[in-house]
Amino acid sequence: MNFASDNTTGASPEIIEAIVRANDGQTMPYGDDAYTSRVRARICEIFETDADVYLVATGTAANALSLSVLLSSYGAALCHWESHVYEDECGAPEFFTGGGKLIPVDGANGKMDPSALAHHANRGRGDVHMVQPQAVSLTQETEIGSVYSIGEIEAISEICKSSNLKLHMDGARFANALVSANCTAAEMTWKAGIDVLSFGASKNGAMASEAVVLFDKSLSREFEFRRKRAGHLFSKMRLLACQMEAYLNDELWLKNARHANAMAQRLGRGLVNIDGIDLAPTVDGNMLFPRFPKSLTAALYEQGFQFYDDRWQEGIVRLVTAFDTTAEQVDAFLAAVQRHMD
Repeated sequence: MNFASDNTTGASPEIIEAIVRANDGQTMPYGDDAYTSRVRARICEIFETDADVYLVATGTAANALSLSVLLSSYGAALCHWESHVYEDECGAPEFFTGGGKLIPVDGANGKMDPSALAHHANRGRGDVHMVQPQAVSLTQETEIGSVYSIGEIEAISEICKSSNLKLHMDGARFANALVSANCTAAEMTWKAGIDVLSFGASKNGAMASEAVVLFDKSLSREFEFRRKRAGHLFSKMRLLACQMEAYLNDELWLKNARHANAMAQRLGRGLVNIDGIDLAPTVDGNMLFPRFPKSLTAALYEQGFQFYDDRWQEGIVRLVTAFDTTAEQVDAFLAAVQRHMD
């Protein structure tokens, strides 16, 4: 049983079926097809605004290309030091921006602290010796499973506005955050001040499909060229678009996220009731970070359970649930933990 990541899953059956259907016949390439047009219209409908939408195949491309239209080569994006763009993109944002820098900002629970952000927002502005702050990137849900509230996003947005910074949201797990916050997609994004969204689908049921949603359409023309130059203007774009269309149809994206979150909550409720396990009682999204004794981690590995450990702090493990995690799998994991801790 694998709790290492929501990337360990396959794709939702509905999405595989959509790929098979879209594979039949011929259509125009490079996004000039009905699937891509419908996806653009559907995303605008979901977000209740007229935005420009560009499909890419990976979250790394979505994040790096988003930042590439927000930063110059001497610019900087402020982000939490545990954010995915800072820790897990192998320098892709710097590469695609031609040298733009990521500056980490402190904050509890994986969220940027507004006072720390405000400190960095104008630091070095106008000083030719220093990179120039030009954007902020926040991760929703965060890399430790917490979710920014609308008020927290708005507070960050106000700092951005007062400092003339663009605001990007890394939404690789946007659906998980949205169902947790119980708000609309519009309220969590452009209404709260987001300029650019990396709208993820691959972690929540797609095979390989992500959307960059530009609420600031003045960025669109440059993005088009940068996407092509980066190799993400797919000739057979319909095979990306059909995934996103199926993902959004019949609220599959929300159903998948609700299920993943519910399984994480089930897992969290079970762990907090086991003596010797240290875990925060609140689970926002689909990730948990309990502290396990070394002997427990070794025993679970020996029994065939898979998860990550010791990357964050010594003894801390990461458990991630997904759209296809079952209650039986969660209960089997909890039973194994309980047996060892008794």
